[in-house]
Amino acid sequence: MAKPLAFVAGFPVAHSRSPMIHRYWLELYRIDGGYDAIEVRPEAFAQFLQDLAAGRTGFIGGNVTIPHKEAAFRMADFADELATELGASNTMWMEDGRLCAMNTDGYGFAANLDQAAPGWKAGKTAAILGAGGASRAVIQTVRDSGFTTIHVVNRTLERARELADRFGDAVFAHPLPALKEVVEQADLFVNTTSLGMSGENPLPPLYLDRLAADAVVTDIVYVPLQTPVLEQASKLGLRTVDGLGMLLHQAAPGFEKWFGKRPEVTEELKAMIVKDLERQE
Repeated sequence: MAKPLAFVAGFPVAHSRSPMIHRYWLELYRIDGGYDAIEVRPEAFAQFLQDLAAGRTGFIGGNVTIPHKEAAFRMADFADELATELGASNTMWMEDGRLCAMNTDGYGFAANLDQAAPGWKAGKTAAILGAGGASRAVIQTVRDSGFTTIHVVNRTLERARELADRFGDAVFAHPLPALKEVVEQADLFVNTTSLGMSGENPLPPLYLDRLAADAVVTDIVYVPLQTPVLEQASKLGLRTVDGLGMLLHQAAPGFEKWFGKRPEVTEELKAMIVKDLERQE
């Protein structure tokens, strides 16, 4: 019997840490399997999935990253409820002859906070900065975790309104100048943007001092681990959670699908990825 092989497909894909994560788990659990990064151009992605479904690639499934997540969802024979609402998939596998899809980004986001900031789900009000593709799974997960008021703040109000319409009555759209008002006594602040990461995108005033005293501030960016947003929050004594844990936790459900073992996200694994990120910098 051939050993199970999985992949991460994207364009570009060389920057992906997924091979490092999954190969670590394969070695840790002594599983005779493999995991490769495959660069697939957008115009070739449909054929790649057709070959996967037909058994011509040698893979049993894999991860899908930018820019293929929406196409992966559309081409799947079956998609779970979360992927269906998002209209995007990041994890695929074959089951009973069907190409199946799910989205584990939200799971990774929640599991990261569960591990690093226990009790975060007790909050009721969240402020989410940004309305790009990365914010969708975050909004969905925060809503499904019991938050009853979710403010999405974005430079382009129309994009925030699209997400409010998509995710229901608990979600409210605001332009960037409204941030000062909506963070008032919020229990959770999530940055899904690259604001503050370069000179072209300076960090606007965030008014984090107006958050609830026990609020959690997290950033889905993980390069660098201590982003400008988290640095501000730390100086105010707020609980902070970096974005690396989200990357690690979102990988676990796929590994279980392909290799039959639910892996653990350990400090050793995180330290290994941090060391690699520092080397790249």
